[in-house]
Amino acid sequence: MPSVPVAPVVVRGLRRAVRRRPRTRPAVDLAHPSRSPLGTSVVRCAAYENGVRSPVDHSPEEALARVRQAGSGFVWMGLHEPAEEEFARLTELFGLHPLAVDMAVEARQRPKVERFAGSMAAVFGTVRYREHEQLTDTSQIVETGAIAVFVGRDFVITVRHGAHGSLGPLRESLEAAPERLAQGPAAVLHAIADQVVDDYLDVTDSVQGDIDLLESEVFAPRAERGAFDTGRIYQLKRELLALKRAAGPLSRPLEALSEKPDRLIDAEIRKYFRDVHDHVTRATEQIAAFDALLDSILQASLAQITAAQNEGLRKVSAWVAVIAVPTMVCGIYGMNFDHMPELDWPFGYPLALVLTGTVCVLMYRAFRRNGWL
Repeated sequence: MPSVPVAPVVVRGLRRAVRRRPRTRPAVDLAHPSRSPLGTSVVRCAAYENGVRSPVDHSPEEALARVRQAGSGFVWMGLHEPAEEEFARLTELFGLHPLAVDMAVEARQRPKVERFAGSMAAVFGTVRYREHEQLTDTSQIVETGAIAVFVGRDFVITVRHGAHGSLGPLRESLEAAPERLAQGPAAVLHAIADQVVDDYLDVTDSVQGDIDLLESEVFAPRAERGAFDTGRIYQLKRELLALKRAAGPLSRPLEALSEKPDRLIDAEIRKYFRDVHDHVTRATEQIAAFDALLDSILQASLAQITAAQNEGLRKVSAWVAVIAVPTMVCGIYGMNFDHMPELDWPFGYPLALVLTGTVCVLMYRAFRRNGWL
């Protein structure tokens, strides 16, 4: 049976749909008791023993005392945009480094991983793709935020900035797998890093759809292209820069977590950080490729604009040349001299008109043959 050809537009549409298909993640119960209303600073404070969450909620002081008295387990405390005074109190309680206050309160920290005596701090830039009907020169398609993670021997503190990047679903999926939480706070750090980097890949896949759309519009036939707004390319480059600032700085810290021994991170968990490092490397490579592709699209768009302007200028110049002939003839015969060529001949005036029209027609045909008109 002969194969049926598929239109290229349909193929590009199918590829874009496959790229933009969201990654499947574990289903979560939105009514889970660990969820708190957004806007409260302390989202959840829970103690875990052998990977199982304590059924009773405790204050940070009680949860930490319970874990240290038992000699096993850890405390996971989640906060959303805490005040400086509030986190300073937690710094004293958990024995964090004084620099931790700035890392937790300041939302515009550079993504990094720092080691202190008895603890570790990591800052991740979070991103979210904002759906939109049409890309404009003011569209915000990449929304950014931050998550700071402080890890100790028996605690993990997460501080989230921004309206997205909720860790509720992640906490629920980890609680559904106690064997992972039994590995300690380092397992939580890995899970957060893995989710953040997966979001990078999801956003880059979605941004690729916008780039493909711009590319198809720029290289569409002139009759279908119409007026193209170059500002949309600049806006997409700005949004891509926000994504680059979040993903780019994480490559070296994640590589250090996967290779450099640390007493807070088990050797088995370091192997999983290698996979996260591979994913962030892939994301940064895609972002760099997208940036180079947008530069090419921008250059092509500017070249088309220049060509269109040159074409318009050629048309204007050709018409000016054609109109210059009768203008010159009329200007000569309008000088009112007594002795003019063929001034007293009855056929002089018609002959001047015929010659002028003939020259104009010949010039018009020459310009049309050369593509100027």
